[in-house]
Amino acid sequence: MKKLAIFLFVSLAGGAFAQSDMQAKLEASLKELSNTRESVSKEKLPMVKGLNALEDEVMDVRLEHQKVTRQLDSRNLDLNNLRAEIKTRKGEKSYISNLLVEYTRNFETRLHIAELDLYENVVEDATLAPDNANLSDEEIFVQQTELVEASIGRLQGVVGGTAFSGTAAGADGLVKQGEYLLVGPIALFSSSDGSMAGVAEQRLGSLEPTVLPFADAVNAEMVKTTVAAKSGVFPFDPSLGNARKIEETKETFKEHIQKGGMVAYVILGMFVLCVIIAVVKWIQLMLVPQPSEKAVQPVLRAMLVNDHEKAAAEIKKVKGPTGVMLAIGVEHIDEPKDLVEEVMYEEMLTTRMKVNKLTPFLAVCASTAPLLGLLGTVTGIINTFKLITVFGSGDVKTLSGGISEALITTELGLVVAISALVLHAFLSRKAKSITDNMEQIAILFMNRATRSTGVEEAPA
Repeated sequence: MKKLAIFLFVSLAGGAFAQSDMQAKLEASLKELSNTRESVSKEKLPMVKGLNALEDEVMDVRLEHQKVTRQLDSRNLDLNNLRAEIKTRKGEKSYISNLLVEYTRNFETRLHIAELDLYENVVEDATLAPDNANLSDEEIFVQQTELVEASIGRLQGVVGGTAFSGTAAGADGLVKQGEYLLVGPIALFSSSDGSMAGVAEQRLGSLEPTVLPFADAVNAEMVKTTVAAKSGVFPFDPSLGNARKIEETKETFKEHIQKGGMVAYVILGMFVLCVIIAVVKWIQLMLVPQPSEKAVQPVLRAMLVNDHEKAAAEIKKVKGPTGVMLAIGVEHIDEPKDLVEEVMYEEMLTTRMKVNKLTPFLAVCASTAPLLGLLGTVTGIINTFKLITVFGSGDVKTLSGGISEALITTELGLVVAISALVLHAFLSRKAKSITDNMEQIAILFMNRATRSTGVEEAPA
């Protein structure tokens, strides 16, 4: 028991000691915890402030980022718009450049030949500028717009009249110095020596303006006075020279035939022969008597009663081949009917050959004239190709000779063919009417002769 008590005492003493030791540790830990909390409390406020500052900074950065993003999007949009605008402007630049090039080309073609030297430099600069690699786009545009300004100045000057010096060729081909007065589309020129005055126009194949003289000397003096004073009145052609050109295209019949060449003369000779033959033949046919059925009625009545002597007497009154045919019929009336018809038909054939004489020539001309025209066409084309070989195809006036020969011979060939065909048809119809009349009367004669034979034989 004693040992148990000692053990308990020792245990209690040890527990008390351990409890006190634990209490001390607990107090030390609580104190340390309190100190840590105080330290944490002291450090937490700055950290919270720093955290808040950082959060504010983050917020500012986010706002700045959003702002920059919006600006970037806006800049991208502006950039795209700018690119589209640049593309549009480039298209407009190309369009304006092409428009100016076309304007330059049209301006040069619309200039009067007398103005070519006056605007030669500005036109040349504007024409060559787009192909000049040493010039910038701005310099090219400046040179092209100078042409536009020059054209506007020309337009203003032409309305009221523009005077300038220049040269012009006369009708004799001599080039003379003088003064121009350009009023609208009309260019008046007066030479310095006073020997030439008129309207200056462009002639094919000539690089110089050609002065067309006036038929009336009063008009020439009027032009000289107007050009010298740079004001006044002058003769005006409302057709702008077209009337003169149309007048120059007119030609006489002889000139027209000469352009057709040798073939045209052959066709013309054929036409003359056709006309002569047609006139002679028409006169010949008109002189051939054509007795009507009423005129031969006495002969037919005599034949009907078998009075051959009276019939022969009445036949003498019938003129022309019809009378000859009836006389032959009466002479052979006592012979068989077939023989009488044959001898009368023989006379009819003779008359047919006479009245149709020379008319086949018209038919030959009607069929030959187009072939001659075709021959002239071929020879004209051959001459045209010869001229093309020598002079080329640039000058149409040089080739007009062969073309005229081809067309004129074709024209003449058709005219002669149509005329000959009409004349042949007319004369053939006239000749046929003569033979038809003879045939009709021959049939009536034979019918009466047959009846008279039947009447005579009936009583027997």
